[in-house]
Amino acid sequence: MTDIYPSRQMAEPQFLPRLDPVVHSDWSEAAPLSKAQAAQFERDGYLVLEDIFSAQEVAFLQQEAGSLLADPDALDGDTVITEPGGGEIRSIFEIHSQNRVMQRLAADARLADVARFLLNDEVYLHQSRLNYKPGFQGKEFYWHSDFETWHVEDGMPRMRALSMSVLLADNTPHNGPLMLIPGSHRSYLTCVGETPDDHYKMSLKKQEYGVPDEDSLADLAHKHGIVAPTGKPGTVILFDCNLMHGSNGNITPFPRANAFMVYNAMANQLAAPFGPATPRPSFIAAREAEAIRVCHGDLVAEVMA
Repeated sequence: MTDIYPSRQMAEPQFLPRLDPVVHSDWSEAAPLSKAQAAQFERDGYLVLEDIFSAQEVAFLQQEAGSLLADPDALDGDTVITEPGGGEIRSIFEIHSQNRVMQRLAADARLADVARFLLNDEVYLHQSRLNYKPGFQGKEFYWHSDFETWHVEDGMPRMRALSMSVLLADNTPHNGPLMLIPGSHRSYLTCVGETPDDHYKMSLKKQEYGVPDEDSLADLAHKHGIVAPTGKPGTVILFDCNLMHGSNGNITPFPRANAFMVYNAMANQLAAPFGPATPRPSFIAAREAEAIRVCHGDLVAEVMA
């Protein structure tokens, strides 16, 4: 397969043109987003959805996230990632296959139908995880484009994927919220440095390869600015796979927790990695794709039935 988005191959970083649409469907009255929302996603590369879940559903999701964090020994040990230099949980991967509630959340029409519209295809979960940034101990996630890593290390061919972060705690300006560079998704910033074998074992704690250079990041930030969407539990932040993003550490006593779902188009399934010879394990990047069966109605009522 021709590599139309080569990265980690040249001595100097480059901005390459984006060769894929951002919104893959034509908007119509039947779309799950308004025309203005679709236009914003096209322009900025992200969107914030508020009050789409009931208070009961949000409390139910928070309870399940708490149960995952409280009993990591009940989970697949490979999927539990701790903070660098400490024992605090940083991420739990593959939550949709380890927890029935998170599986139902990923299939909820309020999320999955939006992904299907924006990607103009049936979708599957490329990745799911619970991101947890504990009070005082939560470390930063450095700036990156997800697609750069998914392309080089996983073999994702095209920019036809997106992420949805469901806030499960208050995300404030102070406790390390997601930061985005709006508009940065419209070009592809290559990175420098050959990827070592089993890079994921280091990168899930602290990424050192696939990291953009500071000069290019400064250019993007000066051109587009930086935003940090915040919100109450239940808020959903969705963003394009190529949008530059990161987050600061959390030195407040207020933890941050988000359920994170990555939807990929069925037509965009993974091929061989474009960088290392060995792909990352399936709990990080699903290589067997099964289209999501979209679920409608109250999340709590269906799970408890």
